[in-house]
Amino acid sequence: MNKIKGFFNDKKFFKTLFILALPIIMQNILTSSLNMADTLMIGSIGDSQVAAVGIGNQFSFLFNLIVIGTTGGCSIFISQYWGKKDKKNIKKVVGIGGVTVIMVAIISMILALFVPELIVVIFTKDHEVIREASSYLAIVSLSYIVTAITFTIATSLRCMEDAKTPMIISAVAVGVNIVLNYIFIFGKLGFPAMGVKGAAIATVIARIIECILLMIKGHKHKVLHGDFKEYFQFNTEFVFLIYKSVIPVVLNEACWGLGTFFYSIAYGKLGTESMASVQITNNIQNLFFVVCFSMASSSLVMIGNQIGAGEEEIAKRYGRKFTILAFAMGVILGIIVFLLASPILKLFNVSDIVKEYSIIILKIYSICYPIRVVNLILIVGVFRGGGDAGFALKAEALTMWFIGVPMAFIGALILKFPIYLVILMVTAEEVAKFIVSIFRFKSYKWIHNVIEEESIS
Repeated sequence: MNKIKGFFNDKKFFKTLFILALPIIMQNILTSSLNMADTLMIGSIGDSQVAAVGIGNQFSFLFNLIVIGTTGGCSIFISQYWGKKDKKNIKKVVGIGGVTVIMVAIISMILALFVPELIVVIFTKDHEVIREASSYLAIVSLSYIVTAITFTIATSLRCMEDAKTPMIISAVAVGVNIVLNYIFIFGKLGFPAMGVKGAAIATVIARIIECILLMIKGHKHKVLHGDFKEYFQFNTEFVFLIYKSVIPVVLNEACWGLGTFFYSIAYGKLGTESMASVQITNNIQNLFFVVCFSMASSSLVMIGNQIGAGEEEIAKRYGRKFTILAFAMGVILGIIVFLLASPILKLFNVSDIVKEYSIIILKIYSICYPIRVVNLILIVGVFRGGGDAGFALKAEALTMWFIGVPMAFIGALILKFPIYLVILMVTAEEVAKFIVSIFRFKSYKWIHNVIEEESIS
C-alpha cells in the first residue's frame, strides 16, 4: 500500500505528464475527427472518390513518415538541450531539422506535381480512380513544404514543454479544414462543387494557415525568437552528430510503414472479409491508443529533459514510472476493449462474418495490450528520450521482419489459417519485442547524454 502511495506522491512527474499529454491527446482526437469528417463527406459522393483520396494519401503518408522520423530524431536533442537550458544549440537542431524536412518536401512535391499518375498507378488500375487520385495528389502536394515547417515548429515546442500551443493551432486548422471541405466539396456559398479537388484545396489552405500561426507563435517564443541566422550557425561535425540519431528514427518509421504495407498484403490474401475486419479493428484500436501515443511523446520529452539536465537518476525513476503506467494502462484498455468488442461492432453496417472476425481479433488484441503498450512507451518514448534510437530501431525492425511479417505470410499463404489465427501468430512479434525491451530497460544502457558525448560547437 505504501509503495502505491509513494508511486503517486511524485507531484512534479504527474503534473508535467498531465501538462504535456493532455494537449497531445486532444490534438490526436482532433486529427481523427478531421479524418472521419473527410471520409463521411467524400463518401457521400461515391466509392471512386473515396478510393482516390485514400490512394492519394498513401504518398502523403510516406512523406509524413520521413518528416515525423526526422523531427522525432531532432526531438532527442531538443529535449536534452532544453533540460540543459542550452538555447543556442536548440536553434541549431531546429535549423538542421527544418532544412532536412523542407528538402524532403520539395522532392516529394516535385514528384507529386509532375508525375502523379506514375505514383497512383502502383495502387490501382481503375482509370477513373487514377484520374481523381492524380488530381488530388498534385494539389495536396502544394502543402508539403508548409507541413514540414509545421512539424518542425510543433515538435520543437513540445520538446520545450509547450504542447498547448500546437494543440490550439491544430484545432483552428482542423476547424478551417472541415468548413472549407463542406464549401468546396459540395459547392456552397457560391463556390462550384469541386468534389475531390475541393477536399485537396481545403487541406492546402488549412495547412498554410496552421503554418503561419505556428511561425508567428514560434517567433515570439523565448527560445525560438531572434536572428534567423542563429538557426544555421552549425558545422559539419554538429550535423553528423544530429544525423546519428535522426537516421535510426527515420529508418525505424520506414521499417514500420513498410512492415504495415506487407501485413496488408498478407491479410489481403485471405479475402475481402478478412481485410475489412483488419481495417475495422485497426480504426477502433487507433481510437483507444490515442492516450498511449500521447504518453509515449510525453515520456520522450520528460526523460530527455532530465538527462540533458544531468539528472540521470531522475531519468531512471521516470523510466520506471512510465513502464509501470504503460502496463497498467494496457491492462485497463485490454479489459475495456474485450468487454466492448461486441457492442462496438454492432455500430458497423457490415456482414455477419466480418463482425465475427472483428470481435475475435479485438479480443486477441486486448489480451496483448499490456505488453504492446509497454513496447510502445519504451521504444517510441523512453529509449528515444534516452538517446538510444539505435536500439529502438533494432528492436522494432528485427522483431517485425524476422518474426511478425514471416508469421503473417506463413499463416495466410502456407497454413491458410483464418484471419484471427494469423493475427494471433503475428502477436509473437510483440512478445519478442517486450522481452528484449525489458532486458534493455533494466540494464539502463539506454541512457545516453547525446549532447555531452562529444565536443560540439
